[in-house]
Amino acid sequence: MIIDVHGHYTTAPAELRAWRQRQIAAIGSPFNEPLTISDDQLRQTLEAGQIKLQRDRGTDVTLFSPTAGGMEHHVGTFETSLQWSRTVNDLIYRVCTLYPENFIPVCQLPQSPGVDPATCIEELERCVNQLGFVGCNLNPDPSDGYWTDPPMTNRYWYPLYEKLVELDVPAMIHVSGSCNPNFHGTGAHYINGDTTFFMQLILADLLKDFPALKFIIPHGGGAVPYHWGRYRGIAQDAGRPAPEELMRNVWFDTCVYHQKGVETLVEVMGPDNVIFASEMIGAVRGVDARTGRYFDDTKPYVDALNLSEADRGTIFEGNAFKAYPRLAKKLARQ
Repeated sequence: MIIDVHGHYTTAPAELRAWRQRQIAAIGSPFNEPLTISDDQLRQTLEAGQIKLQRDRGTDVTLFSPTAGGMEHHVGTFETSLQWSRTVNDLIYRVCTLYPENFIPVCQLPQSPGVDPATCIEELERCVNQLGFVGCNLNPDPSDGYWTDPPMTNRYWYPLYEKLVELDVPAMIHVSGSCNPNFHGTGAHYINGDTTFFMQLILADLLKDFPALKFIIPHGGGAVPYHWGRYRGIAQDAGRPAPEELMRNVWFDTCVYHQKGVETLVEVMGPDNVIFASEMIGAVRGVDARTGRYFDDTKPYVDALNLSEADRGTIFEGNAFKAYPRLAKKLARQ
């Protein structure tokens, strides 16, 4: 089985964005309008989009979440974020109910800058316990570009981590859009978020405090694999454990989008710490003029690696089951 752990509903019907715009316009006033999108509308967007590409590219199932760039945690209040998160999580649940063989649900959390992350627990529990979600996306920068909250290794985040461990679900570390004009969203802020989180792990004891806590760092782990010697050296100079010790709990995904990048990722980190993903339909949607394939068609990159079939299977499916402990039972019920 080929499991893509990183997919977002970027092709949702236009009614979703229109609803969101009305919600934002009503900030400060009551807004109770339901989202109205038919099952046929969902089918149209998915059959022409993600499902078509799954069939064309030979992947079996995608872990599917709301659009990362649309999380927009900086907008409004916690109540705004909660209403928005519940709305898009319910939409993901509908998608995964319509196409249980194609999609497994992963939730958005109702984060808000300066608001205790423990406020996200109720929605996380609802999604996991009531709706069958297998993981969540966790934004290390709810300010969306200005990094106003404490580092993710700070005890400020610990109540949320305790709940993740209790529920046995991982978090994919995923920023949203960038409000800071210095940082392009998908080209700079995304990679910065991934890299920053790993650097925070190096300098703290989070994974000693939570040895069962699991993280997926997307986009190839940001800059980390490509500057592995730098991070080993920083850890050594700081008297910290070698970064390899963190990797019992951490996986980097294959959303890198070129062959040499994926080769370096797997060579440096090893198959046991690389998890298959494409993020389609996502940040890079065009066809690579050099290969004739879509940039985000990541399966051929892994297929081309000089790996044993066992190691290839580890990347394509084995690590997904390790990182997402609820996934096997979820798939067995489909």
